[in-house]
Amino acid sequence: MKTIPPDVTHYKSTAVFTEETVPAALQRSHTTADGVWGRITILEGSLLYRITDERHPFEEVLLTPSNFGVVEPQVKHEVAVVGPVRFQVDFHR
Repeated sequence: MKTIPPDVTHYKSTAVFTEETVPAALQRSHTTADGVWGRITILEGSLLYRITDERHPFEEVLLTPSNFGVVEPQVKHEVAVVGPVRFQVDFHR
């Protein structure tokens, strides 16, 4: 699993999303800004995380409370709801 570099700093977090409140934009391919890393933390349940960027191998990971997701800057990705879930995204730069 990828890791967030030690030289970046947390600067904001999303609200806690559920399977009912996850924004549609997160469920289709999108990126973070240049230099912005994300950490998807699952509080309950699970969420499917996909790297959809043509420049990288396709990757699909089931995120759980013990398996968080790392979003690399400007790498296309999306999430898919697979059942009840509560999660939050923390941003670092």
